[in-house]
Amino acid sequence: MRAAAMPQGLPLAGVRVLAVEQYGAGPFGSMFLADQGAEVIKIENPNDGGDMARGVGPHFFAPGDSQFFHSFNRNKKSLTLDLTRVEGQEIFRKLVTTADAVACNLRGDVHEKLGLTYDALKDANPAIVCAHLSAYGRTGPRANWPGFDYLMQAETGWMTMTGEPDGAPARCGLSIVDMMTGLAMSFGLLSALTAARATGQGRDIDVSLFDLALHNLCYLATWQMATGEVPTRLPRSAHPSLVPCQLYPTADGWIFIMCNKEKFWPILCDELDRPEWKADPRFVDAAARLAHRDTLNLLLDEIFRGRSTSGWLAHF
Repeated sequence: MRAAAMPQGLPLAGVRVLAVEQYGAGPFGSMFLADQGAEVIKIENPNDGGDMARGVGPHFFAPGDSQFFHSFNRNKKSLTLDLTRVEGQEIFRKLVTTADAVACNLRGDVHEKLGLTYDALKDANPAIVCAHLSAYGRTGPRANWPGFDYLMQAETGWMTMTGEPDGAPARCGLSIVDMMTGLAMSFGLLSALTAARATGQGRDIDVSLFDLALHNLCYLATWQMATGEVPTRLPRSAHPSLVPCQLYPTADGWIFIMCNKEKFWPILCDELDRPEWKADPRFVDAAARLAHRDTLNLLLDEIFRGRSTSGWLAHF
């Protein structure tokens, strides 16, 4: 007989993180840790009424109990602590002796002022990991600048690539820079924690909203630097080189069709009852479809307008 498998606990059970954080980016990252079983103790400033996200509307469970706040702080504990006072620092340092990591989401010049760096805390706990999330980093001419997701989307060029060609630049519908930076902080924290448990020595790790947003230009930045071509917006959120890969109008709305691999094109042809397109020289491969994008889109528009969005989803 095989022994019954022992139930597994969450992977970060037993890890304690002190989160000096507010609003979106840091809380999103530490919530990921809490969801994986870490004990996340959120440190809130009583002089400001706690995390400013508690007052972010428009939807509340009760006065001062924002649904936005709950969306970023699941599975956490909370403690109000004034880190600008000696008494608050004493309590915080006692917590540090029991913790694995400190996660900070503050303006770049505030981390050191509040004694949240590894140099400030290593005498209390040599293995402590100090993860810092800021707008522009903790050094340099912008260290004392505040910063927010939408501003980063504008400054790093995301908005120039989002929206319709003849419309204004647009931001992403979600605070995606905040969320990705929070996850990057958590990844860095866990990486440093792995090393700290092996060596007994902690460290600082840093992420910033600006660096993350700039880094995620990725292949578009590569294209621009290698070829000099500036990425442009295409109609209906179309892909720059893959066809079909964009929105198409239906009888009552829209549907996004994406043939990002060659094998999907003949499948789509059959599903649309257009098997002859598979051998049509205008559409036979990705290069041909790109060269005849406008022609193919006119044909696809006519087909997709023939059913509702839900009808097409049921068909596929």
